[in-house]
Amino acid sequence: MLYQIVQYIKFIFKSTNQHGVHSPFVYDLITKCFYDKTKYGAYKNILNYKKELLKNNSKIKVTDLGAGSNVMKQNERSVSIIAKNAGTTYKRAKLLYRLTNYFKPNTVLELGTSLGIATHAISLGNPKAKITTIEGCPNTSVFAENNFKNQQLSDIVIFTGNFNNEIKKLTSNTYNLIFFDGNHQKEATLQYFETLLQTANNNSVFIFDDIYWSKDMTEAWEIIKQHPKITVTIDTFFWGFAFLRNEQVKEHFTIRV
Repeated sequence: MLYQIVQYIKFIFKSTNQHGVHSPFVYDLITKCFYDKTKYGAYKNILNYKKELLKNNSKIKVTDLGAGSNVMKQNERSVSIIAKNAGTTYKRAKLLYRLTNYFKPNTVLELGTSLGIATHAISLGNPKAKITTIEGCPNTSVFAENNFKNQQLSDIVIFTGNFNNEIKKLTSNTYNLIFFDGNHQKEATLQYFETLLQTANNNSVFIFDDIYWSKDMTEAWEIIKQHPKITVTIDTFFWGFAFLRNEQVKEHFTIRV
């Protein structure tokens, strides 16, 4: 926690808004998506979905395959506690909605389904998107899949298992958006990134969750930023965005959202 506080203070001093951003692509993304103040009707659906989870006291026996939770240490956890401490926040879910509404990705891959809050927001942002989501915990996976059916969300395929094994089966696919929200460890994150690079195209966007989770995760983010195939990156503190746009000059942005 101390590490994150120190990094956030540094972020505040380094970060800016759209002013001074000379890349038209990044400027439009910031002004038309990040800072879009439209009160979309879907926000109510996102909020209600989260509220339902926060009221759900049923228990799930959780199997942590990644770094695990900094807050929840017991294996059997109530859905409400998971939603409160590990689920995507309402603010971030709204941003995911705007991102998928803005980029209109046809194919999406999510590493780390959890209770499906992020998946739900992505699906609402572009109902035509074919979403593949991977969850390591079998019981959480079953819970999320049932919720997707109850919400009548179509074109969502959920795989259950170790990310290493599951993503190897997907390397022949192409994804327009990949959300890394599972294993918050340096070596694992870099391995998934390298493996999934072959599934991306010039218009793909990679989103990395919790790039300041730990010193190791920040190191992973710095390595990703320097990768020769990555041209544009945006650090929003809670997420890191990486783009493979060949037409862009390599540039890094630190943006308050």
